Amino acid sequence: MLKEKITASLEKEFSQYGFAEPSVAQLKTACNVSLRTLYKYYPSKEMMIVAALNYRHQRYITFLQDDSTSDGVESILNIFNKLEQWMEEFAPHGCLSINAIAAFPDNADIASAVKSHKQAVRIFIAQKSQREDLATALFLLHEGGSNAWPVLGAETITSAKQTISQLMETNK
Repeated sequence: MLKEKITASLEKEFSQYGFAEPSVAQLKTACNVSLRTLYKYYPSKEMMIVAALNYRHQRYITFLQDDSTSDGVESILNIFNKLEQWMEEFAPHGCLSINAIAAFPDNADIASAVKSHKQAVRIFIAQKSQREDLATALFLLHEGGSNAWPVLGAETITSAKQTISQLMETNK
């Protein structure tokens, strides 16, 4: 239970402040534990980041699955509605995974966590759309929306949903 509480606090801190700014001492304070306890569970800042990314992945997939409509175009549009809600509430600075890769481009563990997350999102989109032939295009719209959010806000989701409707109608 304590480990999950620490991981949730790490995710929140990295989401709010990025990866460069919070020192381990600041992370310890945010987690409300001693430095010894923090290092017991996560012996390095990079391990803290991987744990936060994995925790966030589970939260995001669960979030997408909540109130899930039937499969097909309506389901995909619902995923993008959920993406908009996620960005507003939990990711105003953009995708935490992409931000982690940008901050630690040579860390194999972080890259692996991000790759695993992105693959799971793509698979989820493929399943919900029932269109494996469009899964990569739909995934790219999802990723573009989350990455363009800090610059364009809700306009990214509106545009993505228009494109999805056209794409799925054209490719019946």
